[in-house]
Amino acid sequence: MRVGLVQMTGSDDPAANTDAARAAVGEAAREGATFVLTPEVTNCVSASRTRQRQVLRREEDDSTLAALRDEAEREGVWVLIGSLALATDEERFANRSILIGPGGQIAARYDKIHMFDVDVSESETYRESAGYRPGDRAVVAQTSFGGVGLSICYDLRFPYLYRALAKAGASILTVPSAFSPVTGAAHWEPLLRARAIETGCFVLAPAQTGRHPTSEGRVRETYGHGTVVAPWGEVLLDQRIEPGVAVIDIDLEQVAAARKRIPSLYHDRDFSL
Repeated sequence: MRVGLVQMTGSDDPAANTDAARAAVGEAAREGATFVLTPEVTNCVSASRTRQRQVLRREEDDSTLAALRDEAEREGVWVLIGSLALATDEERFANRSILIGPGGQIAARYDKIHMFDVDVSESETYRESAGYRPGDRAVVAQTSFGGVGLSICYDLRFPYLYRALAKAGASILTVPSAFSPVTGAAHWEPLLRARAIETGCFVLAPAQTGRHPTSEGRVRETYGHGTVVAPWGEVLLDQRIEPGVAVIDIDLEQVAAARKRIPSLYHDRDFSL
């Protein structure tokens, strides 16, 4: 099958981001991709809670979701919106990955479980849980090409999640992200390769990249390097730092082949500590 990764330099303007994402999905589809993935916070990249409260909408009212559902149906492709920042009935937002089928229907939803609450340095700190409520349910979506395990960005650091997704039937793991440049340079590729090797899955990781335009609040920068990793751990695609669309063919038979060679996914044992 052919997959397409969309790498974006999103802003805090949902309308502009929607136009860019829709055009990119169409481009990938015209290049033959049947599964197209966008990065984390496709609709709005912002560190300002004030700005988020101004522009974020509930899922049923989100214009990015509506546009990409239309695009998926128009092109007849599967689309993973890496995530949308969405208003909820609480004070905090949801960081939600949404899988859309080729008829435009919503096939699966996943709310990010692990919140990025870290102090990368004295000048770079994040408290995702201050603005977003964490999810509590892992999701494997059933598609025409197999099971897809959904995750978002910081989830990548929690290997037990991906092992559980693989055991629940995932042959593809998605890791849409807006990774910090510092942690990305140190950890992005090694973690993606590890998750692929540990589970015998393809890992598809579309990314935000560059310095993100903002109307207010702190300017965010992200690492880029949208990546595809094969089940044996080979990096098949690295989009580097430029925004754009990349398509690549993957062979899902490699999943069974990798798991047959090293069947560690089935070798768990109980132990005490």
